[in-house]
Amino acid sequence: MSILVNLLGLGAIAFVIYWFWLWRPQNAARSAGGAIEITVADGVYSPNHIEIPAGESATLRFLRKDPSPCAAMVIFDGLNISEELPVGHAKDIRIQAQEKGVYKFNCQMNMYQGSLKVV
Repeated sequence: MSILVNLLGLGAIAFVIYWFWLWRPQNAARSAGGAIEITVADGVYSPNHIEIPAGESATLRFLRKDPSPCAAMVIFDGLNISEELPVGHAKDIRIQAQEKGVYKFNCQMNMYQGSLKVV
């Protein structure tokens, strides 16, 4: 019996490690002039990989469906952007023209993660 409990505990630990640190959905969105809609739910940004053209501005529209405190903020590393995301309401974040590169974005606990690629 104790072996079964230990195996279930190890399985739960492995699942948590996979879900929060190893699993990355590979969906992407490319800017076509309009706002790019990003859903915040179930521990992920969807899409979590965004591409925008270099030298052009873009609008990212975040819709937070997850009421957990972790999802309350989005922070863009290297862009000096940190915004609160209200539950159930869209929040537009304007990204000014940037040089080519990859800019990470995440929640304040770094569990929700995404990337903005300027090409």
